[in-house]
Amino acid sequence: MSSSTAAAGSGPLVDAAPSSLCTREPQVPAERLVAELVPPPRFDAVRFDTYLPDPNQPSQSEAVKVLGDFAAGLGGAHATGAGRRRWFGGRAKPAAPAGPRGVYLDGGYGVGKTHLLASLWHATPAAPAQKAFGTFVELTNLVGALGFQQTVRTLGGHRLLCIDEFELDDPGDTVLVSSLLGKLVDEGVALAATSNTLPGKLGEGRFAAADFLREIQGLSAKFRPLRIDGEDYRHRGLPEAPPPYSDEQVAKVAYATPGASLDDFPHLLEHLARVHPSRYGALTDDLAAVCLTGVEAVPDQSTALRLVVLADRLYDREIPVVASGVPFDRLFGEEMLNGGYRKKYFRAISRLTALARDSRTLVGN
Repeated sequence: MSSSTAAAGSGPLVDAAPSSLCTREPQVPAERLVAELVPPPRFDAVRFDTYLPDPNQPSQSEAVKVLGDFAAGLGGAHATGAGRRRWFGGRAKPAAPAGPRGVYLDGGYGVGKTHLLASLWHATPAAPAQKAFGTFVELTNLVGALGFQQTVRTLGGHRLLCIDEFELDDPGDTVLVSSLLGKLVDEGVALAATSNTLPGKLGEGRFAAADFLREIQGLSAKFRPLRIDGEDYRHRGLPEAPPPYSDEQVAKVAYATPGASLDDFPHLLEHLARVHPSRYGALTDDLAAVCLTGVEAVPDQSTALRLVVLADRLYDREIPVVASGVPFDRLFGEEMLNGGYRKKYFRAISRLTALARDSRTLVGN
């Protein structure tokens, strides 16, 4: 295909061919993992007053109030030292914050838990170097890169640690993080976490909260469970996601969009197996769009879990996805959607669907 092919819509002609994710093998130093423990770009500007509670869900308004009070209560803690910018240095132990030491946001997909968690990070009266925000996967990757004791030293001088998408379905990692959180609580670090209640479990009380409090064992008394009800805002009142495009349409968008990548989906899945998930964020550096041809159901659970991590990084960075092949709601088979990692798969479907909707301006539909 000529590199001067026009987009499916009215986009400009460009000379450069799109890049390929399959040619990228980023190396991520531990310093970058630490420096990136901040809310992702999608949540840079969110605050409590930009959260729009559903008037039919009073738990959403209540969550804003409780978290606002929690943030204000952290003003009494004083973390000394240089925070993560001096992640090899020691620090004096901070004073313990008043009030509850942790909050846990329990709810379904797309009720705004990450928005609220990022708002808590922004509202906490401390310098950015004294607060950390990351997903459960990013936190376990940090432990892998630094080692357990160095991670404790790195985060122990912080005033707040926010953990998004706490994964309750991996017992080994959950015990590891539970041990880490216990050490950090001893150092005076306040905690906040989110996880997902399954769509079919929303009527069953504190299903996910009970799982969370059980898995973190001795820390359960330190957390206040905060239930947030509602429907997935990513799809609330919006038209259905666009159906998959043809291979030709996807290629045209890739060639007409500066900064886009273009990959065959099965080849990309093979490449993800050669790149550690902690590098998937770097894999997407400087991308304006991800274009995929031949999307098909993932063949096995290991592949599916890697795809979930990539979907999270794309969503965090607001990178639209243009794809041909099967719709995203058919990426994971029934056995996967009914298995132990189903929470991750439902989240990935929701986020990829939102990114597919974002891509429609590129296609010109």
